[in-house]
Amino acid sequence: MLDAADAFRFEDHLTDCPRCSELLAEFGSVKEQLDAYARRIPAGTAPYTAAGPELLAGLLGRTAARRRRDRGRRLALVAAAVVLAVGGPLAVLAVVPRADPGAPVTARWTASDRSTGTAAVVTAAEKAWGADIGLELVRSGDSGSCALIAVGRDGSRETVTSWAARAGGSTPLVTRGGAALRPGEIDHFEVRASDGRRVMTIGGR
Repeated sequence: MLDAADAFRFEDHLTDCPRCSELLAEFGSVKEQLDAYARRIPAGTAPYTAAGPELLAGLLGRTAARRRRDRGRRLALVAAAVVLAVGGPLAVLAVVPRADPGAPVTARWTASDRSTGTAAVVTAAEKAWGADIGLELVRSGDSGSCALIAVGRDGSRETVTSWAARAGGSTPLVTRGGAALRPGEIDHFEVRASDGRRVMTIGGR
């Protein structure tokens, strides 16, 4: 809680900072929900209970896992950028990072097209049913409907996900999908346009 002096400085800052005022306004709906919750609590009942150690441990574990995934994605994009800078017209890289003992198998593929500035990262985490697959694509060189295709080592093909592409966009496209193929069974991925034309190959040799 703010004391009187801090509250005054905070309110004075709000008058000159539109961004902080905007963020503060976003808390209005949260306050309304908390007030509505408090009105529904029976008299004599504590409105809030302390979180147990299990909840805290679970939240910390999920946060750490999310940060590891985000860090891995950023490193993969950096690797793709390096390949783009020093590689040939079209460079591809397939990586299977070392996992902790007992952790699900996770594979990562990156590709960069120096001529168009396109870079892509695909990750595949092993699941009981196959693979949970994520795609991050920067500066797609095609527009219209596109699809990510997983190509197995046995030549089988599965559509992982599809999206509406916008050529030349600077905002990375991030999407997810799944396949029955396990990460170790995947040879490479292809981005294909709606007419079947191959836009990009990610991984493979």
